[in-house]
Amino acid sequence: MTCRPSAVVAVAAIALGAAAGSSTAAAAATRSVTMAHVTSAWVQPPPSDGSIPAATAGRSAKGTTGAAAQLHKVVLPDVFAVAPRGITAAQLARLGKLRYVRNVIAVDGGAVKINGRSVNVIGVNPAAFRSWAPPQTAAMQGVWTALSRGEFATSAAAEKRLKLRTGASYLVSAASQPSLRFGGTAAMGVPGVDAVVNTKTSKKLGLVPRIGVLISAPGASLATVDALVRRVLGGQTRFVSLRAERQVRAQGQLPVDSNVPSGRPTSYLQLFRESAKIYCQGLSWTVLAAIGQIESGDGQNMGPSSAGALGPMQFMPSTWSRWGIDAFGETGPPNVMDPYDAVPSAADYLCAYGAGQSSAALSAAIFGYNHANWYVAEVLALAREYAQEYG
Repeated sequence: MTCRPSAVVAVAAIALGAAAGSSTAAAAATRSVTMAHVTSAWVQPPPSDGSIPAATAGRSAKGTTGAAAQLHKVVLPDVFAVAPRGITAAQLARLGKLRYVRNVIAVDGGAVKINGRSVNVIGVNPAAFRSWAPPQTAAMQGVWTALSRGEFATSAAAEKRLKLRTGASYLVSAASQPSLRFGGTAAMGVPGVDAVVNTKTSKKLGLVPRIGVLISAPGASLATVDALVRRVLGGQTRFVSLRAERQVRAQGQLPVDSNVPSGRPTSYLQLFRESAKIYCQGLSWTVLAAIGQIESGDGQNMGPSSAGALGPMQFMPSTWSRWGIDAFGETGPPNVMDPYDAVPSAADYLCAYGAGQSSAALSAAIFGYNHANWYVAEVLALAREYAQEYG
């Protein structure tokens, strides 16, 4: 007998069954973290030979898993909103056009049974959702490849509770009863969720389409986001803030390296660390890493932007002519497309605006880099994620 999946509310470990049947108690909420991808942050920068380097970092080679292997942007969600009856395509489009909202992504959801136990599952497009995933999860290529193949992944707690083994197949009881291969564990950053599948599998299982939506609106208060979203989705919408844990972590200072190996960096991580130490004492390398990720995906999108900005740190030509420098053995005119010039130049620029002096000065310096309050909030939030995950 098939089991129709109940709707996942995924708010403070509560599952609602109003959309499709009975409700079940969700597992303890997974750790809420800001979403960011960092895979390309640690690869070797493009070689510089006097020519403009190709923006190849982090891109999949021909023949590998396609879109799921590519990471082009970072998205930091502020709110997870759940509509028990689902969100229409028109509503999702309206959410994306709301004031302050920069990005939205919807997820399917439902409660199914694996090994006879109830499991809250979300269905996602792996290529799109990966940019919203926690840092270390986004860097786990195997998980995204597995999801793209139609396998499922779970939280570590669910793996233990269900006694799963990576590579084994399990009968999943829902609207249909497919046998799905277990692809491994990963934290997806959505509270109350035990497992994740791709959208094709979601349809097969009969999960509720677009039951929830992650919203990135860094320039607005949570109360404002709540009010705006309710106008679109209605008063029954439930919310969980994804900022809370970030605010707790914000109480600590960002790390400043004092013991950084000297010499030419061999990865973006080393480049960020050495540039902060050499060109702006007191500046955390995590700020440079966050800017590099948000601006270009660490060299994946070198521009020009719609405003004309270029390179891994997205300098405007007029700003580059004033602040561009040669560094780490580079010779000739400073090259905005060369990360060995661009990252130290960004550190030098931020330092001139007091980035290494105090938290208030750092915020002002980041605002000077890009005149938007949401940008300051997003850079600092991502910097704190890097600090937590990589020290």
